[in-house]
Amino acid sequence: MDQSAITVRYAKAIFELAKEKNLLATLKEDIEMIASICKDSTEFILLLESPIIKTSKKTELITSIFNEKVHPLTLNFLNLITQNKREIHIPGICRNFLAFTRRDQNIKSAVLTTASEIDTKTIKKIEQLMEKELGAKIELSTQINTKIIGGIILRLEDKQYDASVATQLKKIKQNLLETELKN
Repeated sequence: MDQSAITVRYAKAIFELAKEKNLLATLKEDIEMIASICKDSTEFILLLESPIIKTSKKTELITSIFNEKVHPLTLNFLNLITQNKREIHIPGICRNFLAFTRRDQNIKSAVLTTASEIDTKTIKKIEQLMEKELGAKIELSTQINTKIIGGIILRLEDKQYDASVATQLKKIKQNLLETELKN
């Protein structure tokens, strides 16, 4: 079975169960924590991917890691995934679950890239403007990339608005080269 189909199927199952039991907010926090661990802990990923470690041992280790840190439903779900030998798909399942949750709650994620750090007041203002313009809640994260020289790059889900100085300079250079070639 296709990996993406597996992750979507499991994510949709836990998402719908969370909605049915009115535990969406709780499970969202749990899944965000698990996704963060998957992203930050190579040891945890090695545990999930190891063909040498028996399923029973993986279940035991996952239970010891997450017991009393997540809702029992989340823990049971992780154990079910592991028992079905789908534990390598946990990061993808988390990603899809969070996407279902954002879509359900009309939340759009955006990344703002700047050349230098900007203050929280400005970030909040940008967030508010985007929320007003799009009619949705915005989860805005920021990152710094000095290579853009100045300006901003705003990525909203699968669209990108690039108003960086580096891009403007590239456009000017391209125009000059095209003008030079025509003459």
